[in-house]
Amino acid sequence: MRVRAWLVLLSVAILALAACGDGDDGADTTTAGETDDTTSETAGETEETSGAEGEGPHFIYVTPNPIGENEFLEMGEIGVERVAERLGGTFQTFESTDPSSSRANIEAAVEEAPDLIVLTTFQLTDLGQEFASANPDQDFILVDDCPEEPAPNLYCVGFREHEGAYLLGIMAGNLTESNRIGSVVALDIPFFHRWSDSFYLGAQSVNPDLEPDTQLFIGGDNPFADPARAKEQALSLAAQGLDQIFSVGAASDVGVFEAAQEQGFMTYGTDVNNCPVAPDVIVDNNLKVVDVAVETAMDLVLAGEASPFTAVGLAEGGVGVMALDEDGLAESQCLVAEHPDIVEQVREAAEGIIAGEIEVPDPLAG
Repeated sequence: MRVRAWLVLLSVAILALAACGDGDDGADTTTAGETDDTTSETAGETEETSGAEGEGPHFIYVTPNPIGENEFLEMGEIGVERVAERLGGTFQTFESTDPSSSRANIEAAVEEAPDLIVLTTFQLTDLGQEFASANPDQDFILVDDCPEEPAPNLYCVGFREHEGAYLLGIMAGNLTESNRIGSVVALDIPFFHRWSDSFYLGAQSVNPDLEPDTQLFIGGDNPFADPARAKEQALSLAAQGLDQIFSVGAASDVGVFEAAQEQGFMTYGTDVNNCPVAPDVIVDNNLKVVDVAVETAMDLVLAGEASPFTAVGLAEGGVGVMALDEDGLAESQCLVAEHPDIVEQVREAAEGIIAGEIEVPDPLAG
């Protein structure tokens, strides 16, 4: 089954992520301002190399924020590192702290003229388009977003997040007792409705008695790192009787998880397995296997086979849910593991999506 292929990819990703967290992984790491003359002095930059210098391609990975505990950004780095190691090349990571340092880091990356510059998240979309247009001989990859008309040398890779969100909805539709479900979402834009709208659609597919969908938005100056505001929104939904709430707010999700523990509703996370954070309330997560997406895009560009936009979903192993992981589900600490009948239903739906028998509309497309 093609889901089994996804599971293999997910297992590899998890093992790679664990290895990356072991501390000294043999990479040569320096930070801006240290005495290593090979490192440009840009804000937040680090340099990591793998392979023997000069024997293979060189890549630079640029983030909009410090990687820190951001597993999305960390998994992107893992994907770049894996391609460098496989091809006997080298890579660097330039970690930014704000738009100004992002610009400085991309400028520094362009000056080094690597084989590929990999940018991640929509925060670097405008800069990616600007620098790609100004440097037509330099290839760029943008992860998780794309301009409307990308420059010919800017290759985008995105995720079919709506496929994973639909599977979470199946769980919520089965588990709800109030028939009231909804979402706390970072911003009210089509991109984020890929999660929230698809979540409700999946729930409707198994529960025709659901009341209308309810969505609240975090907004503000920092919707992706405002757990206090996210918690307020979640508590508001809980007060209205919702007992299944999907949290789509990156670092803001912690606030929703706290509200769930206080009020006793069930919740769902994004990007990585958040279940260990609050195992008593998190059912499952809409996973993005970022390293798989990065590897896919890099291989296509290096082979000269890339299109302006590449999307990865269930079929490619780029998105998923923990319920699909036959080997890791029992240890995931996700509540869905306690419901084998729902797990089986989710796996059957995933097969249907991959086979084209179940169509999950993309809110971003229309």
